Parts: sequence; C-alpha cells; structure tokens
Amino acid sequence: MSQQTPLYEGKAKRIFATDNPDQLLVEYKNSLTAFNALKKDTLEGKGELNNKISSCLFKYLADNGVENHWLRQVDDIHQIVRSMTIIPVEVIVRNIATGSLVKRLAVQEGLELAFPLVEYCYKSDELGDPLIIHDHAVLFGWATDEQLKKIKQICLEINRILSELFSKLGIILVDFKLEFGLDSQGRLMLADEISPDTCRFWDKETRAKLDKDRFRQDLGDVLGAYREIWTRLQKHFNI
Repeated sequence: MSQQTPLYEGKAKRIFATDNPDQLLVEYKNSLTAFNALKKDTLEGKGELNNKISSCLFKYLADNGVENHWLRQVDDIHQIVRSMTIIPVEVIVRNIATGSLVKRLAVQEGLELAFPLVEYCYKSDELGDPLIIHDHAVLFGWATDEQLKKIKQICLEINRILSELFSKLGIILVDFKLEFGLDSQGRLMLADEISPDTCRFWDKETRAKLDKDRFRQDLGDVLGAYREIWTRLQKHFNI
C-alpha cells in the first residue's frame, strides 16, 4: 500500500490517503503540545512510542470485542486505519480526580471516584474543546442520541478492559480521552489513538506520572515515562 495525498495534519499525527479509499495511513509525529498547543516541543522517539503503544492497545481492544479503526502497524511511526468520518465529540473517562476536573470543581486532587465519570467536549481547537452535555451534541447535530448512548456504553467497557490490563502492569489508568467515527458502511467505532498523549497513567506504588503531564507540569523525563509504558506492555504481551 503506497502513501499518497496528505489529507490532514494535527498536533500529533499526519493523515494520508492510500490507494485503498477505505484505508488511511497515519504517521505519528514527535511533536508535543499542551494547553491547546500554547506549549510546544519536539521529542525524538515520541512518535514511535505512541504508534507502538496505540497499535498494541487497539489490537488488544479488538481482541476483546471493541471494534476500532486500527488495521495494522506498518513500521515504527506508521499504521493503517479504516477511513472514518469523525464525530466531533471527544469523550473523557475519569477514574481519579485530577487535571481540569479539579480546576473546574475544586474537588480533591487524587480522589478515587466511586464510579467512572464520563464527560463530553466539542472537538474544536478554535474554541479550546469546550465541555458540553449530551443534549448539546444532539441539538446541534454533532451526534445522535443513539450514537451517544452507544459511545458511553463502549467507553465504559474500554475503561473496564484497560483498567484491568494496566492494573496487571502495576499502573493506574487515571483518565483518558477517546474519539469515535463512522466507517464507509456507517458503523460506529473507536478511532484516533490511545497513548500517553491521550491517557493519564500513574505508577501503582509511587504514583509517578507516566504520561503527558510530565510535559504539562515540567516534571522532566517525558520520553522515559512513555518508554516505561511501552516496556511494561512489551513484557506483558511478549512483544
């Protein structure tokens, strides 16, 4: 499959058309951004780690019944995915209070939530991905009521599957952001990526942060944190 026309470039990935209209080539970049790209940097090797981590987790989810856009990893920084029409609603699933939740509601940092909190944001860089409710998405045509109900159900199942997986790796899945889309046949499925860019991971014993918060908060050794996630996944799956 040959790389063809560039279609889109985001903060962390480039998307290319291929010779198959139903498939796209995703290239993971080494760029790091935070606070709606107000803070930027480049980290050599970050794209490779995110590509490998996302590929591993997408495959694991598919093997556990969660349909998603991932088809195969091509090389260190590329993967082939299904062509999707992305629903402009980002979903955040939270197991522990941190980040914007603490800032918005002044709840205790590190509070373990009694059940997973599911939040929605309108996917718009210009508006800073504002928090929305279910009815906003339906009223303004960003998603249907049926789609949102199914998305929430899938998100909670993903949370269960990945929380159990990472617990075996000595890692707490604190929270994560997901995106969904429709394929050429109108099937709703998980898209985008699952990586330390889009998830918060804490070490179970030390509570050390193993994700992009190390960049957001100037904690240092960002690449080392991403590499630790990949190393534990490699060991678990014998990759």
